[in-house]
Parts: sequence; C-alpha cells; structure tokens
Amino acid sequence: MRSEVGRRWEEVGSAVVVVVLLLWTNGVGEVKSHWVPALFVFGDSLVDVGNNNFLNCIARANYFPYGIDFDRGATGRWSNGKSFIDFIGEMLGVPSPPPFADPATVGARILNGVNYASATSGILDESGRHYGYRYSLNQQILNFERTLSQYRMTMMNNTNEYRTMMNNTNEYRTMMNATTLNQFLAKSIAIVASGSNDYINNYLLPPLYRTSYTYNAQEFGNLLVNSYVRQILALHSLGLRKFFLSGIGPLGCIPSQRAGRLAVPGRCADVVNQMVGFFNEGLRSMVDQLNKDHPHSMFVYGNAYGVFGDILNNPSAYSFTVIDRACCGLGTYRGQISCLPFQVPCVLRNQYVYWDAFNPTQSAIYVYSWRAVHGPQNDAYPINVQQLAQM
Repeated sequence: MRSEVGRRWEEVGSAVVVVVLLLWTNGVGEVKSHWVPALFVFGDSLVDVGNNNFLNCIARANYFPYGIDFDRGATGRWSNGKSFIDFIGEMLGVPSPPPFADPATVGARILNGVNYASATSGILDESGRHYGYRYSLNQQILNFERTLSQYRMTMMNNTNEYRTMMNNTNEYRTMMNATTLNQFLAKSIAIVASGSNDYINNYLLPPLYRTSYTYNAQEFGNLLVNSYVRQILALHSLGLRKFFLSGIGPLGCIPSQRAGRLAVPGRCADVVNQMVGFFNEGLRSMVDQLNKDHPHSMFVYGNAYGVFGDILNNPSAYSFTVIDRACCGLGTYRGQISCLPFQVPCVLRNQYVYWDAFNPTQSAIYVYSWRAVHGPQNDAYPINVQQLAQM
C-alpha cells in the first residue's frame, strides 16, 4: 500500500502535468528554454537511458566503467557518458526523459516525455532475443500507449485543479482534455533509433537466427523498412506528428565487426556496410513518402552513416586519434568481448570513437547529436532537429 506522503506526491505530480499541458496548448510555454514540451524516445542502445536495468535481460550497462564520465555514474547509458538523447535534450532545452521501465516514472516525471528505448532490441520482435527480455520496437509502441492512458487518466482525475480554466459542462471539459493532449503530442518530438540490432543481433548471427538464409541483404533491408513504416505510422496514429528517424551508422566499422569473420584485417567489414546501405536508402525514401502522405506532420531522416563515416574518414578534424578499437573491451580491437564490470578503460576517452564493442563514446555521440540538430540536409533530411522543433 502506498504511504500517504507517496500518494500526495503523486497527486501533486499529476496536477503539475495537467497545468503544464494547459500552459503549452495555450501558447504560454517557455519557448526560450523549451522549444518543444516533450521528447518521446524509441530504439536501442544509442538512446537507452536505463530501461534494461529493470528487465530480465543480461544486456545491461548499469556498472562501472559505464558512466565513468557521467555525473550520475552508471545509469544504464551505453557509453562512458551521455547518450544521444541527453545531448539532443540539452540542445533543445528539454530534460532527458526517464526510462519507462522505472517504477518511479509516474506523475510529474513524465512531464517532459518518456524514454522507451531498450538495448539489443530491434525493429523485428526476435532481434536480440538471446540476451533475454527486452522491449522490441513493437513493445515500445505498446508502452507508449500506456503512457497516453496515464496522461488521460491524470487529466480526467484532476478536473478540479483547473475547473476555473474550463468552466463549462463535463462534456466540454472532456473534449478539452482530449484536445489538450493532442496538441501536446503534436508539439512534442519522437526520436527513433532502431535497426542496428536487426543486423548485429539477428541477420549477422546465422547460428542463432535464420533470416540470412531466408533473405538476401536487399530483401532483408526491404523487410526492415516495410516493418518500420508500419511502426512509425502506428505512433503517428496515436498523436505524434514530429519524428526524427535515425539511420544506421557504418556497422561494419564497429570493433565487434572489425574483429569478426566478415572483415579483412585492418579494415572495416565492407560487406556489412553494404548491407545497412539498403536499409538507409529505404528509410530516406520512406521519409519522402511519409512527408508527402502526411502534409501536417514532419518526418526527418538522420544520416548516422554519413556523420560517423565522416568521423572515421577525418578523425583529426574532430580530435579523434583511435578509430578502430574500443576504449573498453577484450580481444581483437577490444571488440570480441564487450566492456566487463570494473574493467579499466582507456585513459584518453575523448580520443576514441568507440566506447565498447558496439557503441560510440560520448565524444562521438556529441558530434552526431550536434549535426542532427544544427546540420545541413546531408546530416538531417529534409530539415534538421532545430528546425523541426520550431515548426
């Protein structure tokens, strides 16, 4: 049973949610500090901020040295410091939303959105299953629906908190509740970063998954894009109108793939990069079609491949000196066994592109974040995240 203090805090938090939603829909939000009211985050380890900590999954980053450069330590973020979503939030003036799986993510904590991302998950439900339970992208969408129910319940249960603001019949107030939530969602931004694990934790693991026997690389890319568009349209049908859809980076260059069977020693696994090219090309075309079909929404393609490719081709321009091996890990390129608990990582972490066998360092993530928010069409297409926020 909840304590009286806990119950009252939840009530206060719910009231705050209601009041702030109303402020936003009436145009009096703090535009200088908050260009958008909330971020709703879906995807994998690039944007996961700790959901897997609460799941029956062996893929967790809640131990040292993860978070060694983060002021809150090892929170479940998959780098030495901040995640992509942390940087995006800072650049937009929106707090990084909390993980959905955390039982404390209720009341006022959902004011600026919720993060549903789950490391090792993919577009396909089966991707990453050998790690245990994780939120697939389909499950993340269902979790988002649960959050919407919480918003609606909060607003319905707190009618008395703002009765003077909507002093009419119950029917009219109910209509205004729905309108308020719809406007809140339409002004928010959905950030989605998924697809990498459909390759590294599915297609590229033939002993565990049959997809590479069933589909050639182009067919598999098409399968992912077709599944992805249905998932994005599901989020659109639930009220979201602004989307940043991150493409997949050059997976053939991550330490685990450099150390794998498909790479030539000293080089990226070019065949893997060619595979993800089919997905990225399809995703960019999908963005064009979605924008054509939904003129009152905006879908943006994030060119992760281009940005990280530029980092790898011109590392000195970004003050990187180590592009081929992980800062934390074991084996060839420190990519055969990913970062272990209490392992001593590299000292000059800002000079490494990759943190562990699969994920970039905080410094490399920052470059992608900055270019997604401020970059030209080659980085974010057809507009960047700053322009998306100001729509």
